[in-house]
Amino acid sequence: MPVTRSDSRHPAQLRPITLEANIAPHASGSVLIGFGSTRVICAATIEAKVPSWMKQQGVKGGWLTAEYSMLPYSTLDRKPRDISKGKIDGRTVEIQRLIGRSLRAVLDLQKLGEHTLWIDCDVLQADGGTRTASITGAYLAARLAIQKLLDAKKIIENPLTDSVAAVSVGIFGGDALLDLNYVEDKDAEVDANVVMTGGGQFVEVQSSGEESTFSHEQLETLIGLAKTGLQELTAIQTAFLAKQLLKA
Repeated sequence: MPVTRSDSRHPAQLRPITLEANIAPHASGSVLIGFGSTRVICAATIEAKVPSWMKQQGVKGGWLTAEYSMLPYSTLDRKPRDISKGKIDGRTVEIQRLIGRSLRAVLDLQKLGEHTLWIDCDVLQADGGTRTASITGAYLAARLAIQKLLDAKKIIENPLTDSVAAVSVGIFGGDALLDLNYVEDKDAEVDANVVMTGGGQFVEVQSSGEESTFSHEQLETLIGLAKTGLQELTAIQTAFLAKQLLKA
């Protein structure tokens, strides 16, 4: 019997992906990315300096760091800002570290020179998959920002060695599903986030049973499903950048 999802997608179908460039004109590169109803502004800003710890330790090259936040009105019930609580919550720290690791996995920091690439991901609307949308959009924002460095001849070679994208998968109602929305994610028996390069190399696989266990076969099914979705996301990224860089 065919699986019926809340938004009528088939199990291996991504939500509609939308991309809008230059949403934040003061950033070096920016993209508003939509995974269905999940919408995230991803902005990349380049500073012509590196963190003090790099100088103190004699580390050559540049650096990339990421910050992530969910705006108070991004969820059904208002989400208080971290500053109002006096500290960053654990989930926020985890996600921004994941975004940073994912981007650094495809970035040659030596070729970046003495620059810091700041990645800011701000969730405007959350309907599941905010971290995966953030990673997928952050790569695009970073690539647009780096093009400005190349055009200005501040670096001589593109430091990005590959693209990177991310997608969620999970088991919901006994079925393996791609790109979970909030309804599916909150009640999934198993959920996973998979980060992969355009060349098909894994950067990170986060998977857990939610009050449940899962078999090796189920994990293989989920990873296979994620790879299918990530190939599609990579193609979308490639087409978007070809169009944007042609304009530049």
